[in-house]
This record gives sequence, C-alpha cells and structure tokens, in this order.
Amino acid sequence: MLGLYVHIPFCSAICNYCNFNRGLFDAAVKERYVSALEREIRRSGDGSGADTIFFGGGTPSLLEPSEIGRLIAACRESFDLAVDAEITLETNPETSSPDRMEQFRAAGVNRVSFGVQSFREEELRRLGRIHSADRAREAVREARAAGVDNVSLDLMMWLPQQSREHWRESVEALVEVDPDHASLYLLELYPNAPLKEDMARAGWSQAPDDDAAEMYVWSLDRLGRAGYRQYEISNVARPGRESRHNLKYWQDGEWLGFGCGAHSTRAGIRWKNVSSTEEYIDRVSSGAGGRLAMSLVAERRLLSRSERFEEAVFTGLRLNDGIDFAAIGERYGIDAWGEYGGALAPFVEAGLALREGPRLRLSREGMLIANEILQVFV
Repeated sequence: MLGLYVHIPFCSAICNYCNFNRGLFDAAVKERYVSALEREIRRSGDGSGADTIFFGGGTPSLLEPSEIGRLIAACRESFDLAVDAEITLETNPETSSPDRMEQFRAAGVNRVSFGVQSFREEELRRLGRIHSADRAREAVREARAAGVDNVSLDLMMWLPQQSREHWRESVEALVEVDPDHASLYLLELYPNAPLKEDMARAGWSQAPDDDAAEMYVWSLDRLGRAGYRQYEISNVARPGRESRHNLKYWQDGEWLGFGCGAHSTRAGIRWKNVSSTEEYIDRVSSGAGGRLAMSLVAERRLLSRSERFEEAVFTGLRLNDGIDFAAIGERYGIDAWGEYGGALAPFVEAGLALREGPRLRLSREGMLIANEILQVFV
C-alpha cells in the first residue's frame, strides 16, 4: 500500500542546524498553502490503497486542527485509505496544548512525533529551540490525556559541548517520559548552517568520534533494557509501534508526497515538487485537470533496475532485520551474492555484516560504519 506524505513548511522559529525545506510562519500564506495542498491531493488521487499519512515539515502542528482535518479528509476521499491507517503529525512541544491535542485527535491524528532533541536546557538553547525540557515533558502528557496512544520522540546526539554524561541524562529522561517510539539522530552540520558559525564564535566543539560511537551503543543498550527494540539504525520502538510510514522508505515501498519540495517514488519513477512555497501555490492555482501534477514537478527521474536494487539495499540494510538479499536481487534481475559477495566477505568475516541464509544484515558494530559497508554497492 502507498504511504502519503504531506509537507508543511512553516516554523515558529528557524533552528540553526536545520536544512529542511521550511520558512517562518505566515498566517495568510498558510491559508493559501493549505488550499493548494488540498487541491493537489484531490487532483492526484486515483483510488489506490494507502495505509499511512505523515504530516512532516516544518512544524505541521502550526496548522489549525480543522485544516489538518481537511487534508485528512482529502486523502480519504482521493485514496482507498485503510481503516487502521497510521496518521502521524510532527509536532514541536511549544505548539502543543491540551485543547489542540484533543482537536488533532478528533481530526484523525493517531500518532504524534515530538521534536524534543534534548532534555538539557543549555543544549536546547544552543540549537535555537524555543521549548524547554519541562514543556516537552508536559506535551507528552497532554498527548496521552487527549487519547493519543502512539507517541514518538526525537533526540539528537553529538551536539556541541555534549558529553557522554549529558547524553545519558537525555536518554534517561526519555525513558522516564515513556514514549512508544524514539528516533536517535546524530547531528549533521550542513555547510552553511548558522550553528557552525555559532560554534566557531563560541569555541564549542563536538565530542570525539569514539565518544559519539559510545553514546550510540550505550543508548541502544539502555533503551533495550527499558523494553524498546531497535528496528532501524536510528530508531527504536515498543513492540508493534514501529513507524509504519517510515518503513515504506526502508522496505522498498512506494509513496506519494504532496506540498512544496515533497518527494514521491512510484513504479520506478522518482520525482520532486518545486521547493518554493509561493511557486508551489502559484502552480497549483494555475494548473488544471490531469496537468496539475506534472506542472508541480521540478525534478523527475526514471530509475534503472540497478539503481532500484542499490536503493533497496542501501535503505534495507538500515533495518535491524536487514534484507532478503537474494529476493531483492531476483526482483531486479541481479545475482546479488555473485555480484557483491566477494566484496562483502571481509565485513562478514569481521562480524560487521551477518549472512543468515538468504538474508543480510548489519551487526550493531557494523551500523557504526554503515556508510563504509554500503560503499560496496556504489
């Protein structure tokens, strides 16, 4: 079944490390954008089956619950949406309140993902976040009280001036808050990130690579003892609470993306909408009929069989369970073991890549050098 991704590009403040397609909130632009999104969804719908909707951004919770409800309704009416569809709303703690959470839940949201990033105040300030650690804790309580029984939290490691002890404090706070799912991301500084300038000016540094590796391994061990199962390099979940939407990206699935800068992958074709919010709105307004979808496309590429194989391997090996290497090779007409077995052998012998019958997966130690192992397929 398809996954449906809906991009909301608005934020209350721009974090100094973020490289996503986003901009500051403008109420008038937001209203026009929601109308454009609704039109794109309805024009793109073909009645195909879908079982996930993911509102990402940006900060989707800046929309009114009624607007989220409109977009969910457009998805339901344009696609054959499963009764038990997972409907996720990315949320920042400062945009949460008891009333809004109840209204989002009533609108159809059944999974909330909070961008917490840290439970230490000084780290939140360095990142340009505008919520406090206590506000994050309260936001989770509000979601629970509103009846949301599937809550995820994001944390970031390898932050400026973050020690192993500081990281452990945030992980312990996460365990105490008791979400159903957690994503543990390594901070990546893009070339022009304002945070890089802040770090140079203040003399902040990141911990040595070995410390970052220890943070990663320790946190997964700690979360494992707390009842979470690692199912992807950066993600853990209670049993049955894995992100069904994100699994589509990692299990060679298909999805449609709506909104400015949104990506789609279907039938071996990859495309991306125009990135500019205003240009997106203008193109939707001027588009008509079946030509609307094509008028929004900024990039489009037909993937070759070898490219599809490589992507299936790259994403699938992020999963703790790995991939059925033989089946993926057969799907794309490639003798996977014959083609790549020799290059993989040193990693298998070192216990970094594990061959289990037809399956291939990375050990936890292998995940630390996943990029090096995946170079085999480039």
